[in-house]
Amino acid sequence: MTKNAPFPAPADRTFQVDLRGLVDLLSHHLYSSPRVYLRELLQNAVDALTARHTLEPAAPTGDFGIRLYADGSSVRVEDDGVGLTEADVHTFLATIGRSSKRAEKIAEQRGDFIGQFGIGLLSCFLVADEIHVLSRSARTPDAPAVEWRGRGDGSYSVRTLPASARPRPGTTVTLTPRADAREWTAPAQVHALALHFGSLLRHPVTFDDGRGDPAPVNPEPAPWDRPHPTPGARRRELAAYGEEVFGFAPLDTIELDLPAVGLKGIACVLPETVPAGRRHGHRVHVKGMLLSEQAEEILPEWAFFVRCVIDAESLRPTASREALYEDDTLAAVRDALAERLRAWLARTAASAPELLGRFLQVHHLAVKSLAVHDDEILRMLLPWLPFETTDGHATLDEFARTHRTVLVTSSVEEFRQVAAIASAAGLGVVNGGYTYDRELVHRLPEIRPEVTVADLDPATLTAHLDPVDRATELAAAAYLAQARDALAVFDCDVALRTFHPASAPALLIDSREARHERTRSQLAREQEGGLWGDILGHLRQEAPRAQLILNQLNPLVRTAVAIDEPELARTSAEALYGQAAMLSRRPLRPAESSLINRSFLDLLAHALCKDS
Repeated sequence: MTKNAPFPAPADRTFQVDLRGLVDLLSHHLYSSPRVYLRELLQNAVDALTARHTLEPAAPTGDFGIRLYADGSSVRVEDDGVGLTEADVHTFLATIGRSSKRAEKIAEQRGDFIGQFGIGLLSCFLVADEIHVLSRSARTPDAPAVEWRGRGDGSYSVRTLPASARPRPGTTVTLTPRADAREWTAPAQVHALALHFGSLLRHPVTFDDGRGDPAPVNPEPAPWDRPHPTPGARRRELAAYGEEVFGFAPLDTIELDLPAVGLKGIACVLPETVPAGRRHGHRVHVKGMLLSEQAEEILPEWAFFVRCVIDAESLRPTASREALYEDDTLAAVRDALAERLRAWLARTAASAPELLGRFLQVHHLAVKSLAVHDDEILRMLLPWLPFETTDGHATLDEFARTHRTVLVTSSVEEFRQVAAIASAAGLGVVNGGYTYDRELVHRLPEIRPEVTVADLDPATLTAHLDPVDRATELAAAAYLAQARDALAVFDCDVALRTFHPASAPALLIDSREARHERTRSQLAREQEGGLWGDILGHLRQEAPRAQLILNQLNPLVRTAVAIDEPELARTSAEALYGQAAMLSRRPLRPAESSLINRSFLDLLAHALCKDS
C-alpha cells in the first residue's frame, strides 16, 4: 500500500445468497408490506445505540439519537450507535443465512437487541435499488470509516475510508428508491411510518424533510412512564391515549405492569359488546419498537372485552418481527396479564358497583366464559350476572330471592315453549340455552346453598297444570282421540288441562332430546330384521313423545273439543299443533310447515262453504 493510496478502491463482490430470491422471499413470505423497511432501519439503529450504551454505560441516553432524512430522492437514517468495523460488515452483510459457531455466538450476544442487522438491512431492497452504508466503530478511538454499497443485482463493494469521512462513531444508511416504490419513500410517508413504528422508542428520534427544522418523532415518554400530578389525571391521560390509539373512549383503563419481563402498558375496556368468539388484536411494542397491531396471542381467549397497548423487554419476536414467538415466556406473560384482568374485576366488584353494572351490561358473556373456569370469579360475580328468566332479565341473586327452587332449560326453544305458562304457575325457570348459562346456573348452590337447581323436566311442568273435571274430559274424549290420530305422524300425544294465561290455547312440550330420540326411532322403522333392527326397535319403544296440552280455559279450545265433524276436528287439531309449534320458535320441519299451510287452507275453505 503506497502513501498516495492508503485506502484501496472498492472491489465488487457478490452476496453469498441469491439476492433476487431473497427479496422475493422477504416480500411474499416474511413481511406483510414493503413499509417494514423503515422499521428494520429503526431497529438496526436502536440496536446500535443499545450496544453503544453497553460500551459507554455512563453516557446519558439522550446523548445519542437517531435522525431520519427524506427529500423524495433518497431516504437516510443516521444513528450515534456503536458502528461497524470492516469485519462486522462482512459478517452481517455478506453471509446471510450462514450457520456457524461464530454466528450462534453473535446471536447470543444480540439477545438484548430487537432485530438482526443483515436481514433487516437487506429488507430495504423491497423499496431500493441501492443501499449505501457508511459506518465508524466506537470500539476503537481511531477506527477508520467503512463504506458498504449493495446493489439490487446481488453485487456489493466494501472499502475503508479516513475517519474524517464520518467524524463521529455511528452509522448512516442511505437508500436510493426504486421507481415503483416511491410511495413508500416519499417524505410524508417516511414521517408517518416513523411515527407509527417509533413513537415509543426510548432514544430521541427526529425527522427532517429538508424544508424546515427537524421534527421530533417521539418527544415524550410512553404515557405510563410520564409523571402525573394526581391519580385522576393519570387515569384521564391513559384513557385519552387509549382513545387516540384505538379510536374509542374506553369504559375503563387497566394498567399493566410486569417488572419481571419489563412489560408496561394499558388494557382498554371496550364500550360495546363484542360478538362471542371474536378476538381483537393488541398493539405490542418490543423495547419501544412497534411489533404488531394484531397480536391476539398476548391475552387468553376469554379476554375479548379489552384491547391492549403494551411495551415489553423480554418478549421474543418471530423471524418477521411482526408477531410474537410462542414460548414459555409468552405463556407466562399471558397468564400474568389474565391475572391483572381478574384483579380489576375484583376491585370493580368491591368498590365500583356502578362501573361493574355498566361493564356487565356490555360484556356479561365474556365474564360468563371466565366464571365457568375460574372459581374466584364465579363466587365474586355470578350473583351479578344477568340471565333470561320467567321473571324477565334478572340477576341470579335477584331471582333466587323469590325462587328457592330454580329450574333451568336445556335450550332456548324449550324456554320459549314454557316461559309464559311456567310464570303463571309460579315456577322459576331460567333460560339455559345460551352459551355458558346452563352450566353457571347449576353452580348457583355453591354461592347460595339455600337454593336448589334442577333441569326442567316436562313432567314437572305438566304437574303444575290443573286437570279438568271428569265430565269435561269424557265430553272431549272423542275429539282427543281424533286429535291423537291426526298428530300420530309427529309422535305427539294430546291432553286437556287448565292453565294460565287463558289466552294461550295450547302448549307443545317437545324437547330437542326427544326429537333426537324419535329420529333414531324413525331409523328403526327403516331397518327390519337382524340384530340391528332389534336394537333400534327397542329404541323406538323407549322414544319419548311430544305432548300437545290443550287449555280448557281458552274459548277457542272449548269450541274445538265440541266439534262433531271428524274432518273438521282433525283439521282444528292440526291447526292448534301448528300454532303451538310456531310459538315455540324452534325451526319447523318440512312436514310441520306443510301441515300449517294445509290446515289453514282447510279451515278457510270450511268457513267459506259455511258462509255460502
